[in-house]
Amino acid sequence: MTAATSAVRKYMTSLPEAVTRHGPGFLVCATVGIAAQFLSDHYGAPAMLMALLLGIAFHFLAEEGRCVSGIDFTAKKVLRFGVALLGVRISVDLLLALGPGLIALLVLAIISTILFGLLGAKLLGRGWRLALLTGGSVAICGASAAMAIAAVLPKNQFSERNLIFTILSVTVLSTIAMIAYPLVTSTLGLDHRATGVFLGGTIHDVAQVVGAGFSVSEETGETATLIKLIRVTMLAPVVLVFSLAFRNMQSGEADTSKRPPLIPGFVVGFLVLAALNSFGLLPQMVVSTASDVSRWALLLGIAAVGMKTALKNIFDVGREAVILIVAETLFLAVFILVGMHYLG
Repeated sequence: MTAATSAVRKYMTSLPEAVTRHGPGFLVCATVGIAAQFLSDHYGAPAMLMALLLGIAFHFLAEEGRCVSGIDFTAKKVLRFGVALLGVRISVDLLLALGPGLIALLVLAIISTILFGLLGAKLLGRGWRLALLTGGSVAICGASAAMAIAAVLPKNQFSERNLIFTILSVTVLSTIAMIAYPLVTSTLGLDHRATGVFLGGTIHDVAQVVGAGFSVSEETGETATLIKLIRVTMLAPVVLVFSLAFRNMQSGEADTSKRPPLIPGFVVGFLVLAALNSFGLLPQMVVSTASDVSRWALLLGIAAVGMKTALKNIFDVGREAVILIVAETLFLAVFILVGMHYLG
C-alpha cells in the first residue's frame, strides 16, 4: 500500500511538469489537426493530407523553443496511442463474414506487395527500410501503417524523411485511386460486390475506400469497408514480425541495452482491444468513441511528423522512391484483380 501511494504521489508530482513541458507543442499540433479537419469537412480534402501539409508549413516550431518537446511527444506517443486504438474496429466477425478464399487472397496480397517492394528497392538502388515502409503502407492501410511500421524500424538519418515521403505519397495515391478505380471497375464490367472487393483490397487509406465504395453503391461501400478493415487487421501481425526481426538491430547505437521491447506496447494494445471487441466486451459507445479518438490521435500525430520534417528533405528522396511506391500500388491492384479472377 505504501509503495502504491508513493507511486501515485510521484506521478501526481511529475504531472504538472510534464504538462508544462509537452503542453505548448501538443496544443500547436491540436490546432493544426483541427484546421486540417475543418478543411476536410468544408472542402473535401483528405484530412490526413491537410494535417501533413500544414504541419510541414510549421516546421520552424520543431527546431527550437517551447514547442519542440510537445511536438516530439505527439509524433511518437500520441501517434502510437492512435494506432493502438485502431484495434476497436476489428473483430472475428469481420473474418467470418468473408470466407477463407478472400482472406487468403488479402494475406497473399499483403505479403507479395511487401516482397515486391523489397525487390523493387534493390533494383532501383534504394534501401530496405524505405521498401518496408512503402510496401507495408501500400499493402495494409496507408498512412496509419506507415507510422506503425516506422515506429519499429531501426532508425537512421533518413528515417523521418522516408516516413513523411511515404505518408504524403500514399495519401495522394489513395486520393487518385478513389477517383480512378471506380472508373476502372466500371470499364472491366465488375458487379457491385466485386467492385467493393477490389476497392477495399487496393486503396490505401480507409477514408478513401469509404468514399470510393459508397460513390458506386451502398453494397459496394459496405463490401469495400469490410475488405479494408480486414487489411487493417493485418497491421498488428506485420508490425510484430518486423519488431521481432529488428529487435537485435540498433538505432544507430552500439548499446545493446537499448534494444526495443519484444512486442511494442501499441501492438499489444491493438491486439487486446481487437480481442475484447471480438468477444463483445466493448459497448458500442466505447467502440465509437475510441474510433473517433484514434482518428484524432493519428491526425495530430501526422501533423507533428510534418512539423519535424523540412520540406527540402522530402525532395531529396529522389525519383526512384516515387517509382517504387507507384509500382507497389499498381502491383497490388493487378494482384487483387488476378486473384479475384481465379476465385471466381
